[in-house]
Amino acid sequence: MKLLITDNEPGQRAALRSLLQHYCPEITEIEEAGGVQSGLVTIRSFRPDILLLDVEMDDGSGFDLLNQLYNPGFQLIFITAYNQYAIEAFKFSAIDYLLKPVDPEALQKSIQKAMLNIRNSDLQQQVQVLLQQLSGVQNRERKIVLKDIDNTWFVKVADVLYCQAEGTYTRFHLQNGGPILVSKNLKEYEEILEPLGFLRTHHSFLANPDKIKSFDKTHGGALVLEGGLSIPVSQRKKDFVMQVLEKR
Repeated sequence: MKLLITDNEPGQRAALRSLLQHYCPEITEIEEAGGVQSGLVTIRSFRPDILLLDVEMDDGSGFDLLNQLYNPGFQLIFITAYNQYAIEAFKFSAIDYLLKPVDPEALQKSIQKAMLNIRNSDLQQQVQVLLQQLSGVQNRERKIVLKDIDNTWFVKVADVLYCQAEGTYTRFHLQNGGPILVSKNLKEYEEILEPLGFLRTHHSFLANPDKIKSFDKTHGGALVLEGGLSIPVSQRKKDFVMQVLEKR
């Protein structure tokens, strides 16, 4: 398995190489690049299976590098100092990332995940979702990438009716199309979608406020959504949900 480290800090590249050699024996070839332009050249000559890509470099960003690639044939893992805006974009696009300083266990997990997805041909579309998110595209036009081991879906946020917890999984119910079961818990999607106004109405439900038609006070309270669907509102969440709906 071939891996390319693209980072402008020689010390960071050396540290990553050492971690990979010690903790990731499945990586058999490692090359390095120090910036956007050298990264592009090395990608074309080395053809890595996995790219570890720094967000901020001297001659541009990792996003600038990706913008110059067509149909990249590798798995991508970003490396970044803590940047909440970028991290939110990674979550929307389901692109993996590691925080500096890189934790060995987190690196192992990311490499294993990349190897499982090595035949995934959806990276170009995921990158487009990432770049849209970073560009501040209007909420109603945003897409979120939903993945499991077998499939990748590119879903408009505006088409989500609600999300439902199923143990450690989350089921997305869409306005058009069948439900999608994703192997991440509801809390993770609450963190992604709450800034867009999604409401946690119950410990098991997260609702798109744009799809709410009315509040049904019978049977303890429920939200009626477009299409006649309804989801429960817990007693603990009732006052908060009502306050939000009254402001709309």
